[in-house]
Amino acid sequence: MRESWVRELWVLIGVLAAFFALGLVLGHPLTAVLLGLGVYLVLTLRHLFLLHRWLQRRRREDIPEASGLWGDVFDSIRVLMKETERREDQLTQTLSRFQSTSAATPDAMMVLTHNDAIEWANPAAERLLGVAFPRDHGLRVTNLLRDPDFANYLKKGDFTDTIAIPSPERPEKTLSLQVIPFGSSQKLLMGRDITRLERLEAMRRDFVANISHELRTPLTVISGFLETLQDMDTPRIEELRRHLATMHEQAVRMQRLVNDLLTLSRLETEPPLVHQSVVDVPVMLPGLKEMAEILSGQRRHRITLDADPELKLLGNEEELRSAFSNLVNNAVQYTPAGQSIFLRWTATPEGARFAVTDTGEGIAPQHLQHLTERFYRVDSARSRATGGTGLGLSIVKHVLLRHDAKLLIESELRHGSTFTCQFPQSRTQHGKAPDIT
Repeated sequence: MRESWVRELWVLIGVLAAFFALGLVLGHPLTAVLLGLGVYLVLTLRHLFLLHRWLQRRRREDIPEASGLWGDVFDSIRVLMKETERREDQLTQTLSRFQSTSAATPDAMMVLTHNDAIEWANPAAERLLGVAFPRDHGLRVTNLLRDPDFANYLKKGDFTDTIAIPSPERPEKTLSLQVIPFGSSQKLLMGRDITRLERLEAMRRDFVANISHELRTPLTVISGFLETLQDMDTPRIEELRRHLATMHEQAVRMQRLVNDLLTLSRLETEPPLVHQSVVDVPVMLPGLKEMAEILSGQRRHRITLDADPELKLLGNEEELRSAFSNLVNNAVQYTPAGQSIFLRWTATPEGARFAVTDTGEGIAPQHLQHLTERFYRVDSARSRATGGTGLGLSIVKHVLLRHDAKLLIESELRHGSTFTCQFPQSRTQHGKAPDIT
C-alpha cells in the first residue's frame, strides 16, 4: 500500500507539472496548476462517489474498476469481500450443524440475553418447557416458566448446581435445569428429563426400606428368643423346642428372601443365554402339580393339569421352572381350602400359553398394575403369614422378559384370578425336537 501512495504522489506531481508547462506556454502557469489540481480532485471525487454507491448496494460484482491508488483500494475491498463471504459460509455451516445437533438432542436448550429474554430455543424446549422459537423470541423466560424455585435460581445467579422442577407441559415429568453463562452476558439454559432417574431413585429408597423391614421381623424374633434362652437358668425341653422351631422358621424365611433377591438380581443383570435348549414343558408341569399338592397339605385343593404333550418351548429350563413354580405357589397360598386350581399349557395362534387359574378372593383392579413390583402386596399381613417374600411376580416378569414373553393378569373380586404367561410363536417347538446347543 505504501508503494501505491508513492506512485499516486508521483502521478499528482506529474499532472501538476504537465499543467504548469501548459500554463507557461499559455502565459498563465498558476491558473494551469490550479486547473490540473481541480481535474485531479474531480477524478478523486468520482472514485469516492463510486465507492459510496457501492457501499450502499454491497454487491461484490458492483465493485468499481480503477487504476492507481483507487484500484488498489477496490482490489483490497474485493479480497475483504471474499474473506467475509468465506467466513460467513463457515459460520452458516457451523450454525447449521449446531441447529441440527440441538434439534436432534432430547434435551431442551435456550439462549438467553443479559436480561433473561429468549434469543433462541431448540424444538425440545417446546416439548419439555413449552417455549417455542421464534414465537417466543424476546420474551422473558420467567414469564413462561413460572416456577418460584426457577425464578429464585435465576435471580441468585449461582449456577454451579442444577435445579429440579416439574415440566410446565407435562407435570408428571421432572426436569433438571442448569444455566451456563457464556460470552459477555449471555446464558445457555439446558433442561433434561430426569423422570426415569427420579423413579429409579425412589425405587432404590423403597427397596432399601422394604428389605430392611422384611429382615427386621425375623431378626427381632431370633434375637428375642436367644436373649430369653440366655436368661433361662434351666430351660425346659418343650419350651426350648418351641423356641428353636420358631427361630428355624424365621431363619428359613430370611433364607428364602435372600435366595429370591439373588435370583432377581441375576435375572436383571445377566444377559439372556444365546444358546438355549428345547424345554419339555409337558414333562416339567406334573412335577410342579405334585409340588403344589404337597404345599396344599391339609387344605386339600383340587389341582387340575391340562397340558399339550407335544408343545415345547425354546428357552432356559431353570428360569422357566422358577417362573411357573412361583405362579403355582401363589395360587396355592391364596386359594381357600378345598377350592380348585387349574394349570393349563396350550398352543395359541400367537404361540404358547401357560395359565394358572385359582378360585380365590380375587384382586381389586387398582392393584393389578403394581403386582409385579418388588415387595408389592395386596394384603401385607396375609402375605407374610403365608411366608411370601413379595418378589415372586417380579421374578416371573423378568424371566418372561428374557424369553420375549409377557405376563397377563385377569382378576375379579370374589371370583378368582388367572395369571397367563404368553410366549411368542418363535419360542415354540412341537413334537420331539433335539436340544439346541
